[in-house]
Amino acid sequence: MDGTPPRRFVDLHHGMDYRMTSRIRVPLSQRQVPGPLIDHARHPLVVVMGSPAEVVNLLKALPPGPTTCFQMDMHQGHQVFAALKEAGIDAAVEVLGDLWDLPEKPRTAVYLPARSGERDLKIDLVEQAYQVLPKDGQFVVWSSESVDRLFPDLLKKVFKKVHSHATPSGHVMWAVRGDDKPRRTRELAYRARVKDVPSQFYVSRPGVFGYGKFDNGARALAEIAEIRPGDRILDMGCGNGSIGVMAGLQAGPGGSLVFADSSPRALELARRNATAAGLTNFQTALTCDFEEDPNLPEDGFDVVLANPPYFAGGAISRMFVNAASRLLRSGGRFYLVTRQPDEPGEAMGEAFGEFDAIMNRGYTVLMVDPEQPLRPIPPEPDEEPTPEEQP
Repeated sequence: MDGTPPRRFVDLHHGMDYRMTSRIRVPLSQRQVPGPLIDHARHPLVVVMGSPAEVVNLLKALPPGPTTCFQMDMHQGHQVFAALKEAGIDAAVEVLGDLWDLPEKPRTAVYLPARSGERDLKIDLVEQAYQVLPKDGQFVVWSSESVDRLFPDLLKKVFKKVHSHATPSGHVMWAVRGDDKPRRTRELAYRARVKDVPSQFYVSRPGVFGYGKFDNGARALAEIAEIRPGDRILDMGCGNGSIGVMAGLQAGPGGSLVFADSSPRALELARRNATAAGLTNFQTALTCDFEEDPNLPEDGFDVVLANPPYFAGGAISRMFVNAASRLLRSGGRFYLVTRQPDEPGEAMGEAFGEFDAIMNRGYTVLMVDPEQPLRPIPPEPDEEPTPEEQP
C-alpha cells in the first residue's frame, strides 16, 4: 500500500461497516446527521426503512414532531420500536407492504437505503414516495455511498429535479414532489410448475423472496415434498406463495393451507397467487414468531414446508425447525431447504431426533417423513420462467 488510509473499512468479525472521516472510523449507525437533511426535514415526517440504530441516530438529531417509521418486515419493525422506546423517542412504527399504505400523508420522507439492498426495491420505494407525498412535499435520501451511482439519476427521473450534498458520512439528496402522476406497481410475473401440478403464473414484487423467478432452492423443495390429498399444509416463510400454492393444488379441495410470513407484502402476493390458482381453503398469518404465535395451532398441520432466507445465517432456520416440531401433528412431515445444512441439521437432530437429508439441484433438503424412503429424483425438464413486467 502507498500509505493512503482506506476510504472504507469492514470489520468482518463484528459485522460493522465503517466510512472513513479523515482517520476516524465511524459506524453507519453513528454518522453525523448532515445539516441539509436537518434543514429539509418538516413534520409530519416518515423515516423509510433503515436499521434500528440508524433510525434512532437520525431522530435524535431532528427536532421533535409527528414521526412515523416505515418498515416492511415485522421482525425489523419490532426491533425499531424497541430501539425507539429505549432511546425515549416518541415515534410510531408502521409495518406495511407499501409506502402508499401509510394512514396519513407525511410532509417529508427520509429514506435510509441499505447499502447492499435490492436495487428494484430501492426504485420501488422512490416511486412510491412520490405518490405518498403531497405536492411540494420533500423527499430526502441519505445514502452511505460517497459516490452514489443509483439515486441521483433515479430521483431526477422520478422528481425531475434533484439537489445533492456530499458529506464525510455519505451523500444527501433531496427533491420536491410535483404534480400528480399515475401510480405504478412494480411487479413481475413468471410461469412455473413441478411434478404433476399444472403450470401457473405467479406474481412477484421487489423485497419478497421469489422476485422474478422460481429459484432452484424453491424448486428443490417442491420436488422433494410429499403432499397427499387432504393435507393441512403450512408454508412457513412463504414469500410470494409459489411453493404453498403448488402444495395446495396437490392437496386438493379437501386440504387446507396457511401462508405465514413476517412481510405484509409477501402475504398479499400469496393471497393473489393462491386465488389466481383457484385455491379457496387458505389463510394468511403475519408473524415473526413462528414458535409462539397463537394463530398457528399446535399439532395443527400434516406438512410444514420451509425455505428460510439464505442470507440470514442459521438463526431463522433454527427457529423454523423448532416451530415445526410444535406445529406438526404426530407423524407429520417437515421439509426444509438450505444451502448451509450444518446448523439447521443440528437443530433438526435436537428437535426431531431422526431426520434425513437429500441433495437436489445443489441444495440440501432436510426432511422428517416417517413414511417416505430416500429415493432418487427422477429427471424432469425445467420450464424456463419467463418474467413479464406488469403494467
